[in-house]
Amino acid sequence: MASGTEDLVPVDESVIVVNGAACCVRVEGDADDPALLLIGSSLLSWPDELCARLVAGGRRVIRYDVRDTGRSQTYRPGRPGYSLADLVEDAAGVLDATGTGRAHVAGWSSGGWIAQLLALGHPERVATLTLVGSRVNTPGPVDPDLPEHDAALMQVIRTTPQPDWSDERAAAEHLVLMARTFAGPGAFDEAAARAHAEAEVARSTDIGCAYNIAFADHGPRWRERLGEITAPTLVLHGEDDPFFPVGNGEALAAEIPGARLVWLAGTGHGLPAHVLPVVAAELLAHTGAQVNQRLP
Repeated sequence: MASGTEDLVPVDESVIVVNGAACCVRVEGDADDPALLLIGSSLLSWPDELCARLVAGGRRVIRYDVRDTGRSQTYRPGRPGYSLADLVEDAAGVLDATGTGRAHVAGWSSGGWIAQLLALGHPERVATLTLVGSRVNTPGPVDPDLPEHDAALMQVIRTTPQPDWSDERAAAEHLVLMARTFAGPGAFDEAAARAHAEAEVARSTDIGCAYNIAFADHGPRWRERLGEITAPTLVLHGEDDPFFPVGNGEALAAEIPGARLVWLAGTGHGLPAHVLPVVAAELLAHTGAQVNQRLP
């Protein structure tokens, strides 16, 4: 169902129809600057501070809420009305809707799956590729050569009851707990996590739907196709990531031709404040080769 919250959308965001679904998009920066499409879950997956650094560095930053997050279209919990292939076409549709023929593309976590498949399915749209805290497998068993999710993290996920998602305080507390768990031994700022959780809850049509991507049809494997990616690729991965442990970042960097791997110190599965200057600098440097070549 559509979000139905268009009248509540801030002036710097737009709810548009992309690939047949309501999609909330935020664009920042000069229209003449090279475009950088950021794909996560909600657009808040990419902190405002990071985006401000990217805009200051001369990038036109495009963020959006993937289906079932933020102000984009939502579906019944556990019953997503889309496939991973649909989410890839959504990403291409966001480029179309923002008048962007070709962009630098960065994907965080599950957004990294979308970014990989966009680079494989629409190589002409992807100038460069950056994968942050991602892996080559979708939800489910990993390949034998790759590390599983951290056992302690999975124990918390399996034993923590779902909150009443209609209770904003309870929902925010649950998100803080998950943020603490996903940080693993990496740096964790509870105040920042709470502010982020409250912002996610406040701007979400139905925050309880955010896990629906795990139940979507993920389609065929693509790990064996990573060698077909032609976009210059940067892999950023937290050294302390308990959800997608470091072997996942190593596999991406090893199997995508010419990819460069950068470890994020003191970082679990997330983008804590201390690492944002590093991430911004790496993204600006990686996308800088095309700064003087305006993307159509």
